[in-house]
Amino acid sequence: MQQGKPPKTWFQCIECRARYPINSIIYRCKACRSLLEVQHDMQELRRRDASEWKKLFQQRYKSTQWPYGSGVWGKKEWVLPDIDDANIVSLYEGDTNLFWAERLGKQIGLDDLWVKLCGNSHSGSFKDLGMTVLVSMVRQMIAEGAPLQAVACASTGDTSAALAVYCAAAGIPAIVLLPRGKISTAQLAQPLANGALVLSLDTDFDGCMRVVQEITEDETIYLANSMNSLRIEGQKTVGIEIVQQFDWHVPDVIVIPGGNLGNVSALGSGLTMMKDLGLIDRLPRIVVAQAQRANPLYRAYLKNFEVVEPMQAETTLASAIQIGNPVSMAKAIRTLRQFDGMVLDATERELADAAALGDRTGMYNDPHTGVALAVLIKLVQAKKIARTDRVVVISTANGLKFTDFKVGYHEGKLGFEGVHRNRPIELAPNVAAVKTALQKVLEARR
Repeated sequence: MQQGKPPKTWFQCIECRARYPINSIIYRCKACRSLLEVQHDMQELRRRDASEWKKLFQQRYKSTQWPYGSGVWGKKEWVLPDIDDANIVSLYEGDTNLFWAERLGKQIGLDDLWVKLCGNSHSGSFKDLGMTVLVSMVRQMIAEGAPLQAVACASTGDTSAALAVYCAAAGIPAIVLLPRGKISTAQLAQPLANGALVLSLDTDFDGCMRVVQEITEDETIYLANSMNSLRIEGQKTVGIEIVQQFDWHVPDVIVIPGGNLGNVSALGSGLTMMKDLGLIDRLPRIVVAQAQRANPLYRAYLKNFEVVEPMQAETTLASAIQIGNPVSMAKAIRTLRQFDGMVLDATERELADAAALGDRTGMYNDPHTGVALAVLIKLVQAKKIARTDRVVVISTANGLKFTDFKVGYHEGKLGFEGVHRNRPIELAPNVAAVKTALQKVLEARR
């Protein structure tokens, strides 16, 4: 941190507005126990006008100048300006593909559909965007003499992978608490491979979250879940990045899967900052998609957010959002109110069929993106999203993490018959058999 200069960022309570230094080991307000958020010196940021910010961000985009080639650190002044570059832990996250889903859009009734492929990243999910900021700050605090010895998280898979890989790059011990038997094999393999201490607990995510909050009361262990608002600062760049990739034009609708709901407030935070600094003149509508078996935000939405209650999440194919008591519920509700938001849920069959439909047009969707696509299809059919709207779906993770889900769908082992099931044809090893099979398939497609 720059000694003797006023801070450009700080933690601030979302309720009572109490302030805390950005390098504090703190996750909730000491006065009222509400969540915190990172606040920026907006007067300082306004020293550059909107055109200057756009030019600077374009110059840095995918550059080789450390650390600005990162999609997160290319916007360092908006994220964590006080940190020393020497303490930044970056794997050049962000700047991911904005995929024009032309074929899928035509099939579901949209002229301008895009999918933001956040899973095309180092650990395979959007969690990299937040973890680079959090682990960098941990490295900074250790350099300043903080007593931190390790970083810990509860996870349904993607958070643990991101934490493990960034801690491995930084040389900082990582501790991950996972719900036993409730994450994919690929997701389990990631933190193991990166040397994290993996604790597999006989509970669900909410149970892991309760435990990790207790163990991180010890100030030698730093909490890495999204209730730590440093994570949000990295994840908010996805909204900024989308607008930048559209040459600074704002899409009409953004659909995002919601579990612990930190990603919802992060998306809103980045877009709001753009508007406040004059880079955009309007905000998109945000749609949150939840699995029907873990849909506490949707239930609250149906009651105008006047009744907000946790639930016992049931087992869902969308395991990363199998969360019944989201930590960031209050932040998500605030964001939805600001962005004219909608919330909808999807059944297991709907999410699996939607993921498979997208795959047929060139994607390889994880089940959580399937939830978002299923919700989008329902909203288009209900005419709540217009054919001419520019729509972006946030794909949160790489489908390669969920091979069991894919195989199970096409082998018919998910408990239902998938509409887009594609089974291998077993044949004798001779040309005649192959030609006969080819003829049947090609005739069926005429």
